[in-house]
Amino acid sequence: MSQIPGLRGRILIVDDDESQCAALAGMLANSDFELQVAAGGQDALKRLATFNADVIVTDLVMPGMDGFELLRYLKEHGDLTPTIVLTAFGSMDKALSAVHDLKAFWYLEKPVEPRAFKTLLERALRYKRSLRKTEDLERDLSRRGVLGSLVGTSPAMQQIFSLIRQLAPTSAPVLIRGESGTGKELVAREIHRCSPRADGPFVAINAAALPETLVESELFGHEKGAFTGAMERSAGCFEQAQGGTLFLDEIGEMPASTQPKLLRVLEDMRVRRLGGKHEIAVDARVLAATSQELGTHLREELYYRLSVFQIALPPLREHKEDIPPIVDVMLHNLNFKYGARVTGVEPDVLDLFQRYDWPGNVRELRNVLERAAILAGDGLIRLSHLPSPALGTIPGPYDRPAPSHEGHLTLRLGKPLMELEVAYIGLTLDHVQGNRKRAAQMLGISLRTLQKRIATMREYAKAATPGL
Repeated sequence: MSQIPGLRGRILIVDDDESQCAALAGMLANSDFELQVAAGGQDALKRLATFNADVIVTDLVMPGMDGFELLRYLKEHGDLTPTIVLTAFGSMDKALSAVHDLKAFWYLEKPVEPRAFKTLLERALRYKRSLRKTEDLERDLSRRGVLGSLVGTSPAMQQIFSLIRQLAPTSAPVLIRGESGTGKELVAREIHRCSPRADGPFVAINAAALPETLVESELFGHEKGAFTGAMERSAGCFEQAQGGTLFLDEIGEMPASTQPKLLRVLEDMRVRRLGGKHEIAVDARVLAATSQELGTHLREELYYRLSVFQIALPPLREHKEDIPPIVDVMLHNLNFKYGARVTGVEPDVLDLFQRYDWPGNVRELRNVLERAAILAGDGLIRLSHLPSPALGTIPGPYDRPAPSHEGHLTLRLGKPLMELEVAYIGLTLDHVQGNRKRAAQMLGISLRTLQKRIATMREYAKAATPGL
């Protein structure tokens, strides 16, 4: 039997027929399960008091407390352990009644076929694990607005936590939207962590960071010799995410030529490596993210396929009340990372944080705190540990203090719009000392889009001299 990674199942078999119990136990003899057998309903309840079963397998017709009474008792006492009921030929109505009315997981007809039994048992175990993830999620939500790596007590963040709780147990595609630095990948990781796939891999790919010629190879894999430089077979991200979650970041930057191929894979969950002759079945939940308005960037059918549900992350400037708990959690993590003993931030620092608009969002806040924690070492973070303040705010961690002549453009009417764009992008790149990633964040575009604009600027410069 294929095992769910990391899960050791505990199975309780309830049947007054010793030969039936022996037969079922024999089917699982070589599996990594802990088995117990009960002779009837009353015996099952006694064993459940000390045996934390993941799945109960019970006959329906037994002397004393029968299977129906056992199911009714478990339902009334809030026990959600998935139960598989066994039914004899001709008793299908009773089995369906147990499933519909008493919330049994499913039924099996006698004589039990080993393969069907193992398959159903595996599904029940997956369901049980999903219930556990939901319980863990509820506990996280009760702790000061902390959900894994996400922090927030504001109504906006609590609504996101609620969406994660609802969507995590499902396999539905989710599109996560938000500005750069708002934590889109963290949300994707929390959905994965709280899902039945948590023990499987989490594979992330950034469509904006890959050359267009390599996107399909990264997604679908390739065979040896499929193209120049393909020296050996390579599995793509869909195969690598088998049994887990595939996160497609900056999906709006997916090349137009790749989009119909991606759509086809999403529809039938089969991939063909570049240069391959056969399709490969894959089992991966797909989550996607974007920091831009998709508009015409995605084919309409692909957009709808990826956005069955959407989660919109607010920029940090719209929920500044979450800055204090975010700072607390970040400092705890930074103390562990650097062996520091920072106890908090001075009131003046916190006030400064809450007046600043954080264009880089939570990522920018973390970078500022990381620098400050290293400088502070222990005690409180003070204003002197921060980048130089300017106009009551602080510059981003990648910025340098701008000379008085920077940050301004002199415009003359009648000039082409391209000249304005050339000058503005150039000014931004100068301001961040050529850091293209930071420049893209400031301009509100992806890195790939910025690179395309720079290439266009170079072509334009050959034909005209900017005169702004």
